[in-house]
Formats: sequence, C-alpha cells, structure tokens
Amino acid sequence: MSEGLFSIVEDATCTFCGCVCDDITLKVENGHIREAKNACVLGKAWFLHHDTPSGPVARIEGRPASLDEAIERAARILVNARYPVVYGLSDTTCEAQRYAVAIADYIGGCIDTTTSVCHGPSGMAFQGIGEVTCSLGEVKNRADLVIFWGSNPAESHPRHMTRYSTMPKGEFVPRGRKDRTVVLVDVRRSKSAPAADIFLQIRPRKDFEALWALRALVRGRSVSPAIAEETGISLEQWSDLATRMKSCRFGVLFFGMGLSMTRGKHLNVEAALALARDLNEYTKFYIKPMRGHGNVTGADNVVSWQTGYPFGVSLHRGYPRFNPGEFTTADTLARGEADAALIVASDPLANFCQPAREHLARIPYIALDPKDTPTMRQATVAITTAVYGIHVGGTVYRMDDVPIPLRPALPCSYPSDEEVLRRLGHRILQIQKSHS
Repeated sequence: MSEGLFSIVEDATCTFCGCVCDDITLKVENGHIREAKNACVLGKAWFLHHDTPSGPVARIEGRPASLDEAIERAARILVNARYPVVYGLSDTTCEAQRYAVAIADYIGGCIDTTTSVCHGPSGMAFQGIGEVTCSLGEVKNRADLVIFWGSNPAESHPRHMTRYSTMPKGEFVPRGRKDRTVVLVDVRRSKSAPAADIFLQIRPRKDFEALWALRALVRGRSVSPAIAEETGISLEQWSDLATRMKSCRFGVLFFGMGLSMTRGKHLNVEAALALARDLNEYTKFYIKPMRGHGNVTGADNVVSWQTGYPFGVSLHRGYPRFNPGEFTTADTLARGEADAALIVASDPLANFCQPAREHLARIPYIALDPKDTPTMRQATVAITTAVYGIHVGGTVYRMDDVPIPLRPALPCSYPSDEEVLRRLGHRILQIQKSHS
C-alpha cells in the first residue's frame, strides 16, 4: 500500500491471545492502522502499536548485515553445534513452525515451544488422561454451565466471555447470559469474579484436593466435612457444584495457569481431565485450557504432527524423544548443556531463570523477531522479521484447535519468519551435503 491511501480490511485476525478473534475490521491510513473495530483493549494495542519494523534487516554481533550474510552465519552456527536447541514459535505462523521443526531435525537438536513454561503440564496430562474437547463455537451455542478454574479471562482474554463462553446468544441458549450459570474458582477475587454467578475462593495449592473431592461427589461417594478446612470451601458448596455439573445439559471447564503451574502441576490437570471424563457418564461435559500466545496452540499441533509430542522433543539420536525437564529449553540452558540456539518469536532473556539467561548469553545463538527485545540485542545473529497477521499471512490455531487464516493489513519490506527459516533450512542442508 502506498502512502496517502486509505483502506478497510474486513475480517482481520488478532493474534495477541489464544482467542484469535477473526472478526476485526481494520482502518488503514497512510501505511498505519488507525482503528481496530471489534478488538478488545489488548487487541487494539496489538494492532495500533505494531508499526512496520525499522533498522537493518539483520545484525551479526551487533553490526548491520544483509539477510544473505545472516543466514550464512546462522547456518554455520547450527551445523557446527553439538547440542543445539530451537525454541519459541508461539508468535509466528504454522508455516514457519513447520520449517523450524525441520531445522531441528536437520541439525539433531531439541525443539521446544513456550508451552514448556506455561501449559506444559497440561500437555503432559493430555497424554496421560486424554481430553474431552469441543470447539468454542459449540460452547457459544450449547453451554449452560461454564466454569473458569485458575484463570482470569476478564483481563487475560477480554473477548472470551463476550464472544464465546458466557454472554453470546446461541442456538440452544437463546437468551445468552440468562441461560447460563457461570462459576469461577480461584485463589483470589479477580476482575472476572463480578461476571460469575458463583465464586469459590479456594485456598492456594489445594486444587488437586478440591478436584478429587468433586470426582468423589460426582460418583456419589461420601466426602469428609474436613474438606472445608482443607480447601477453604464447605462440603455443601462442593456438593452444590457437583450437582450442577451432573445436571447441566452442556458443561465446560476452562482452566488456566492458576491450575497448571501451581503445586501439583500436571497432576492437577489430570484430576480436572478425569473429572470431565467422569461427568460424561451423566451429561455432556468438556474441558479446555485457556491458552495465552496467539499461536501457541498451533505450535503444539505442528510439533505434535511432525514428532508425535507437543514440546520438549530431542531429535539428537535421529528420532523423537520426549522428556520435559530434560529436553525443555529452560532446563537445557540452566544446566549449561546447549551450545547453540535458534530463538523464534520469543524473548527468553526476559523471562527465563537467571542460570538459563546467563548460559544463553554465553553461547552463539540466532534470534528472529519483529521487536527489539533483550534476546534480539544480545544475539550473535539477529534477524528482524515482519509481524504475522499484520504484515504477512499464514495460518494460526485458536485455543480450541480450530485453524484460522490471517489477513495481512500492511506491506512490509522485512522477510517473514517462514521465508527466513525456509532459506536457513535449505542452506543447512547444502552445508551438510558438502561435508558428507
């Protein structure tokens, strides 16, 4: 789009959070997004404050470089590494993620996503128990009981309630909010509490005990009144919730990191998954995690499709091995094992533990990102890329595993993650072939 032009982009997709709302109308003027109709406050910030990147397309050890030079240096670093890691991927397209997995395979490294530091325990629990799942469209049209456990959608996913779960009118809930019962279980009274019919303030780190008690109540077993002292919620309140869950027509439990990242971790999620499975003996009941980053669900799907596991996968022996804690990036870095890294659309130097950050700063690594992050500033090779969903198209997955296409609104002279990773993978293969 040239300067001075005005246009409207209908049905644009917001990739800020896992809701991946695809009904955004963008007003573009003079090469900038001026308005994002239908977007929430987080979505508006995502669209309005994501102008085209600036500066050199690449930097090698802090010095400006061409894209060809950066890809050549990056390929050499990865080919020469003995234990490389590929990490990030939650803020880029599925097409780019596919090439990142291929690169990890070429170099015999570990492939890991940001899932390992957020809903990683959920991924482990899914493998152990399974998931009774549904789409957000089914929730909108059918759900008459909605439970949020350890999540605060009013602040983390502002349109979740209004578009999918509690407020919208659906085919079998024609009165919308009036046809639904909303329950919030959390350790504190968050901003989501006023939107709930029932708020249960559970004691911290007691989710497993509460969920196991609910399983017993659903199955008609007796539960000691001491559960009140254990969880901070009376037996009568738990019994009432169990009755509501058994008697609803279509129930759904959305859980957040307040469940998956507290004491018990994957065991907490396993208990919740087992509860949903138990309830299907009496009614239709489903369970879904509240995913954060725009395409973290897509990263799990792509890595699972190509390796059989969602994150923390080692390809060092020529076949996939899955072991969280051993092959997850934060752990391999903290133990000082990785000797090179490829970081895609992530900023581990801003959120990993101190030993992991210190080791990452010591080894050569490549970073791809549209933003000037701490990870980009210290990278041996830093490549500035276009913003997915704003400058480049592709595919992302909503938190309910539904693929959504992207409609870019602005042109960009910077390459996409997909283009860089495709070229990087091709160059790695060329170097390896010349060495054989």
